[in-house]
Amino acid sequence: MPAAVRETPDAVVIGMGPGGEDVAGRLADAGLDVVGIDERLVGGECPYWGCIPSKIMVRSANLVGEAHRIPGMAGISRVHAEFRPVARRVREATDSWDDKVAVDRFTGRGGSFLRGTARLTAPGEVTVLGTDGRETVLRPRQAIVIASGSEPLIASVPGLASTPYWTNRELIEAEELPESLLILGGGAIGLELGQAWQRLGCDVTVIEAGPRLLGREEPESSDLVTRVLTTDGVSVHTGTDIVGVDHVDGRFQVRCRRGERLTGERLLVATGRKVALDRIGGGVLGVPADARALPVDERLRVVGTAGVWPVGVWAIGDVTGKGAFTHMAMYQADVAVRAILGQGGATARYHAVPRVTFTDPEIGAVGLTESQARAEGLADVRVATTDLAASSRGYVHGANGNAGFIKLVASGDTLVGATSAGPSGGEVLGLLALAVSARVPVSELAATIWAYPTFHRAVGTAVAALG
Repeated sequence: MPAAVRETPDAVVIGMGPGGEDVAGRLADAGLDVVGIDERLVGGECPYWGCIPSKIMVRSANLVGEAHRIPGMAGISRVHAEFRPVARRVREATDSWDDKVAVDRFTGRGGSFLRGTARLTAPGEVTVLGTDGRETVLRPRQAIVIASGSEPLIASVPGLASTPYWTNRELIEAEELPESLLILGGGAIGLELGQAWQRLGCDVTVIEAGPRLLGREEPESSDLVTRVLTTDGVSVHTGTDIVGVDHVDGRFQVRCRRGERLTGERLLVATGRKVALDRIGGGVLGVPADARALPVDERLRVVGTAGVWPVGVWAIGDVTGKGAFTHMAMYQADVAVRAILGQGGATARYHAVPRVTFTDPEIGAVGLTESQARAEGLADVRVATTDLAASSRGYVHGANGNAGFIKLVASGDTLVGATSAGPSGGEVLGLLALAVSARVPVSELAATIWAYPTFHRAVGTAVAALG
């Protein structure tokens, strides 16, 4: 191996996903000598395998779903879904999984980029093994920012590891639609992609070990999405323990404890994500080997490093365990940049984290669920739920693709959580996220004028039901 190169930049950013790229770029804009590192693509999961390409698939599939609603509403329709145009648009949007534009964008701001695997090797030291086999040792003068993201969590199922299963990456890169797809996991990723592929012509089966889909959301959300998926033709199996997976003659077989044998041409593992702290040398930070995230303070500084490390250490995004969302990484990036540059400002708060599952209808949620609010022992927990159709006095009807509801969770006169499920659930969520974040009194929301006939009018109906 060639002798290691030693450099002393001002700052090092490990992981150039949306948050890491933002931090690195803004520090470079401020005049710092910044080295950004990533072993894969600058931009991270979101633009190449997550948010952007998956929503291209979802949008395409929703067009198919909407066309099927024309009969009985506006005439007749014949729909023939094709996957190749969808795959082509995904390749175009990702530049065929080439990050040259993103790298040039960063270096154009004055930063330096290293493609390779970064690891903390001593306090204040980052060692990078480049894809060319060359080793670079970085000892930054001012800051290390860890934005290393997460990776798919592969369920520990007998036989699974030896099969050619897919994660979301292989599915997003697929050029042909398989005849059938088995999905392990009934969370957001599995349901979004499962519904989309079913509508595009694939026979989809979702297998969830828990008692319901979207187990972290409100039960009403689970009921709605289960009803919609099964109407679309998706086969849903909840409360299903898997005892083994086989791959024989080009087909997968999932063996279940209750005796079912579910088969499909492809299998997607969508059982969650994990943070691999050992890969980045988390032990150097004093983090236990089995830790699920890095502990950070209100300004995203890694707990236990201040005054101990010769340089400041910050962490943002998935690795902090505050939510595996692009918007979380970007939010934390802003807090961290201001801390590194000594600009002060607001500290990080997590009582109003929004999340959206982009099924049709969308399931948007913010803050606490009803069960979480009660488990935390909040005082005077009150709940109200209203159906979109009821709030619009019949102008909205679920059979037309407008099924949904608003659910509010309040503690006293403060809204602490909300769910907005419907065709524009993620958009309506915006006003609810603001209300929870700013702790707008319920009495103030009750005095608000809500436009008619809109989906967000249901929020006013639910507020009135809180009493």
